[in-house]
Amino acid sequence: MPSTQRGFTLVEIAIVLVIIGLLLGGVLKGQELINSAKAKSLVNDFRTISTAIYAYQDRFRFMPGDDPAAGQHVGGATASTPGSDARGNGRIGGAWNSGTATDEAFLVWQHLRQANLLTGTTNTSDTDNYFPRNADNGVIGITGSAPITPAETTATSSSSASLPMTGAFFLCSDGITGRLARQVDSTMDDGSTDTGNVRAMARVNGSGAASGTAANINAGNEANGELYTVCVAF
Repeated sequence: MPSTQRGFTLVEIAIVLVIIGLLLGGVLKGQELINSAKAKSLVNDFRTISTAIYAYQDRFRFMPGDDPAAGQHVGGATASTPGSDARGNGRIGGAWNSGTATDEAFLVWQHLRQANLLTGTTNTSDTDNYFPRNADNGVIGITGSAPITPAETTATSSSSASLPMTGAFFLCSDGITGRLARQVDSTMDDGSTDTGNVRAMARVNGSGAASGTAANINAGNEANGELYTVCVAF
């Protein structure tokens, strides 16, 4: 006798499709929650570190890293003069991602930690753990000079995109996706990553080096897989 084959009914197919839809919705919602948590963590990094810097300045009357009496104040190392920035001049000398142990931008973290304003190692030779990291494992750094130059003004760009960043110091966080960079900017500034006090710069040809020029990240290019360095002026 021929065997009888029974297929799925429309109701069963509909139930399967509903289950698949629920699973996909849960995955997408979970990813959105993860992105939201990362964005909040990035914003919290900027605010926590800036608060610690102001607290150090209020306590010792010098910026961390730039403190000429760091040995007396917190038992930390004293920086040499990086470039033309003299010690105790109210500016944090050196590049935001400086790896030179005698740069003020490098010694900031030692001074803040030995003043018990931030946690982490004070051993400057422990480069794997010395620099603070963000939620995407990117390096966080600080400098006294604006690290991002304005983007070139075009017919379609805002005139404010040609204005430089201004501030007493600049905090930068590296290795951030375009979507997270936009979320951070929307939370802390004007929502445009090439204007205001929060700006982003792209890496050069996918390398670890940042371009130094403000990038306008929009909904169309935020998902291109490119990573950015976001800097905030304080």
